[in-house]
Amino acid sequence: MFAMAESCTAGLAADFIARNSGASKVFWGSFVVYTLDAKQKMLGISEELLGKHGAVSREAALAMAEGALKKSGVDWAFSVTGLAGPGGDDSVLSRGNPAGIPIGTIWIGIAARNGLRHAKMFLFEGNRNDVREAAATAAIEEFSGQILTEWR
Repeated sequence: MFAMAESCTAGLAADFIARNSGASKVFWGSFVVYTLDAKQKMLGISEELLGKHGAVSREAALAMAEGALKKSGVDWAFSVTGLAGPGGDDSVLSRGNPAGIPIGTIWIGIAARNGLRHAKMFLFEGNRNDVREAAATAAIEEFSGQILTEWR
């Protein structure tokens, strides 16, 4: 079984997976942790880590995957975090984005009970929904590829 932690995709990757008949045989569920507060409360990510590295970082993606792994009790977890586009009260953008992170920056993290930790950055173009869909698709593909590599 696997679980997910989704930020900028807000459950879209879970939706893509749940569209497949039989998904419940392998898919535990997804934590939608759209805000910094949700990341802290639902996944146990420290305020210190988020303050030091930001929510759109390798460290945050790994912490999200590790939190989902711990909270769900599954063998595999992956996460997706990033900046899909301007709008509303995005916590990173409203703070002025001091790191200058480009819109479309996505980090995908993977954690496994066997100790595997993996993170990869992507940069997608398009409008907000284009970036969210590309991020959800990439997260599923990256996760699937990592599982296949581990099982070989």
